[in-house]
Amino acid sequence: MKESFVMAGGTSLHVADSQRGDKCVLLLHGYLESLYVWDDFLPLLTPKTRVITVDIPGHGITDAVAEVHSMELMADVLREMLDAMGVERVTIVGHSMGGYVALAFCEKYPERLDGLVLLSSTPNADTEQKAENRRREIELVRAGKKDMLAKVAPEAGFAVQNRKRMRDYIEDLTEQVYMTDEDGIVALLEGMIMRKDQNEMLRQSAVRQLFILGKLDNYISVEAAEAFIEKNPQAKVVWLENSGHMGFIEEPQACADALLGFVLGE
Repeated sequence: MKESFVMAGGTSLHVADSQRGDKCVLLLHGYLESLYVWDDFLPLLTPKTRVITVDIPGHGITDAVAEVHSMELMADVLREMLDAMGVERVTIVGHSMGGYVALAFCEKYPERLDGLVLLSSTPNADTEQKAENRRREIELVRAGKKDMLAKVAPEAGFAVQNRKRMRDYIEDLTEQVYMTDEDGIVALLEGMIMRKDQNEMLRQSAVRQLFILGKLDNYISVEAAEAFIEKNPQAKVVWLENSGHMGFIEEPQACADALLGFVLGE
């Protein structure tokens, strides 16, 4: 992967690009992550497809671009990034928050997509309870207590039975929280709170769709997932039987097989 910086949306985006492959996949990380979260997953994809990863504005070492990072604004930035890189069409894979950005991209720029993959993500808007939880996180960050997020969020992403063997990954993710800019955290939390329900958009879209979900996800229950799956019969669905919210780390080969099968039509 060749790392570089690309100007888009008035900021310098930190990107990495494998540069080879007929089909191109854009991997979008989740909340409190960075492009480095994909490091061990990439070798399962790059022999067969070109892969681009990016620090979404406000995360990693890409600066925030506004006080509120709406999902639509993030989609605009990514479209500018792809233009600057000379990439015409991609399959976007959005993990968790990255999925929300991918949905906005699908709504605004469907002609740029070969496919859309929601990886441990949902087309639903926030419930009022979820929105209230995000507001509490904003208060914590503004009070200088980002360390409280670092102590809880990374471990919660993994299924309980996987946490012991995932200890090194949990430590890496904890470090990624500490390196995430406070303004960037708040901007993206605000953007996630205000995002809209995208189920109808998906049903009406001509873009191919895949949902990859973990049976042991602490954030998206099987019941909640089955409810939005029922609303979206047009989407292909793959369940990772032994994964929580971080299936590309917990069951990387199964996740990669599902993704490559979708991207390459195998």
